[in-house]
Amino acid sequence: MIRRDLENVLATVSTQYPVVTVTGPRQSGKTTLCRAYFTDHQYVSLERPDVREFARDDPNGFLAQFPGGVILDEVQHVPELLSYIQVRVDEDDSPGRYVLTGSQHFGLSAAISQSLAGRTTILTLLPPSLRELRRFDGVPDDIWELVRIGAYPRIWDHDLDATRWLADYTATYIQRDVREVVNVGNLEAFSTFLRLVAGRTAEEVNLSKLGGDAGVSHNTARAWLSVLETSYVVFRLSAFHANLRKQIIKAPKLHFFDSGIVCYLLGIRTRDQLLTHPLRGSIFESWVVSEVYKSIVHAGLSPRLFHYRESRGVEVDLIVEDGGQLIATEVKSGETIRSSFLRNLHEFRNRLEDADDWRDVRLRVVYGGNQTQHRTDVDVIGWNALDDVDWTDVGR
Repeated sequence: MIRRDLENVLATVSTQYPVVTVTGPRQSGKTTLCRAYFTDHQYVSLERPDVREFARDDPNGFLAQFPGGVILDEVQHVPELLSYIQVRVDEDDSPGRYVLTGSQHFGLSAAISQSLAGRTTILTLLPPSLRELRRFDGVPDDIWELVRIGAYPRIWDHDLDATRWLADYTATYIQRDVREVVNVGNLEAFSTFLRLVAGRTAEEVNLSKLGGDAGVSHNTARAWLSVLETSYVVFRLSAFHANLRKQIIKAPKLHFFDSGIVCYLLGIRTRDQLLTHPLRGSIFESWVVSEVYKSIVHAGLSPRLFHYRESRGVEVDLIVEDGGQLIATEVKSGETIRSSFLRNLHEFRNRLEDADDWRDVRLRVVYGGNQTQHRTDVDVIGWNALDDVDWTDVGR
């Protein structure tokens, strides 16, 4: 087990709220973190059918077993339990009394907003960031091996074969979660869809084309992609457009939270295969964007991340926004810094000035090399220094 950055936030909010909710993908370490921190709490997994039945049939009797603190794991299986927790915390709002974990944030968030609004805070735990991964023994100082394997902690903690573990994870969790939420009549079609989505990481979403390539309808593709989002497999990066007077593409970009899953779905089994793969740049871009996302949510903040692309011209891979401040970032997988890396960033800043948008814009390049430079107006960041960069200074 390693220390997780979210633990600092968990320590604070557990003294402020009677209910603490931790969401995130399966196997990201939610249970391990909560059990390690809340050592005096009882622990109950609602994955077990008999426990789940008890909680549904007799919620008052179920909760009466825990006069002190309790961790209720995978609580999305019994969302009706939240209404009974509400009654109990209204009678006794001792901080940190109930700790809830869940893997499907859409259904869980909807139930929480209805029953526990004002009584809980929701934190998100994703697979470890680069900074957290380096706390494991034996993590290689090789960007392409790290990207190929991904960040799920069990692989690193137990020195498992990444390909085999990711195959089991895809079959056991991703496909099962989808079947629980929507009726997948053709599992083979969904498997094809999943591989096609992986092939579009760091690309703009076109549901009609995606569905057509997978042999399913536009609506089916939308439903399946939505479940992948609610299960923390993928996320969408909205288009940044503000008031710029340009022909701007407004489609969101698709990214995976874990590069190991992308590589597994694309059939990439070795570092060398990744290094020469035509989607290497896209996979690296998704890895960088997910690292930024992790650094923000593991600080207990809500990310506001965007991309920018004009129909002809300027494109910026990542924009981090908070009110009057922006961080515009280009991502390049090459190991050599080129002046062309900076061009789009300067053009983007000029676009804002031309539109009388005078927000503070910081410019960054993240690339596949390992030399970090501080140029006149652009920070050039090697991949190996990404964990030293503060992406939350515009999120407070």
